Amino acid sequence: MPCVEFQGVSKIYSRQSREFFWRFLAEAFGGKKAAPLYALSGVDFRAESGEAVAVVGRNGAGKTTLLSLVAGLTVPEAGRVSVEGRVSPLLELGAGYHPDLTGRENVMINAAVLGLSRAESERCWDRIVDFAELHDSIDEPVRTYSQGMIMRLAFSVAVHVDPDILLVDEVLAVGDAPFQSKCIERLKEMKRQGAILLCVSHVNPLLREVCDRALWLENGRLRQQGPVEEVLVEYEQASGQLSAIS
Repeated sequence: MPCVEFQGVSKIYSRQSREFFWRFLAEAFGGKKAAPLYALSGVDFRAESGEAVAVVGRNGAGKTTLLSLVAGLTVPEAGRVSVEGRVSPLLELGAGYHPDLTGRENVMINAAVLGLSRAESERCWDRIVDFAELHDSIDEPVRTYSQGMIMRLAFSVAVHVDPDILLVDEVLAVGDAPFQSKCIERLKEMKRQGAILLCVSHVNPLLREVCDRALWLENGRLRQQGPVEEVLVEYEQASGQLSAIS
């Protein structure tokens, strides 16, 4: 069964600035060392099969860092990250798609990067193209696609490669309204089938529609976790958003 668990996880990024050389000299000769920059500090949570978890917080709170740790794009300085299952990241739709290759070629390469064999990619090919609604353009170079077409294709690949864990970072609102509705329904279907969804977004109504639980990060620390409505109300009030509860 898929599972994601953080146990006391901390992630530190070194501070980068034009004063780095002078700070290095000062520290080398006994000056005070600069305080480390904690993107995450002592985070604990667990997500299991069939759960959709919203991750909320202001810009710089550590949300994308948390997803990057789950995806294996970086490692923690402290604590333990346990991930069981195939991970499909939707961190930046269309990133890595080569403009001179066709949509078909990009799909096959992207699916291989996500861990599918050629036979597995061919089995889910029709579902990918049907969902993206790109039958007439799939053999054209991606440079001829609009940004919306690229996003639809990338989203379709990520949700049809049978991931156990789907990471969604600010891409819940994909394409026009009808396509957005189709994306939301697909995410709900994946959850019913037992996948874990970790969703980062500032669009709280979408989080309410898709997610069951929420994690609220503040300055890299887990301030609150619990039922999605409960956490979002507290977060909105603290942020001064006062959003209407849908």
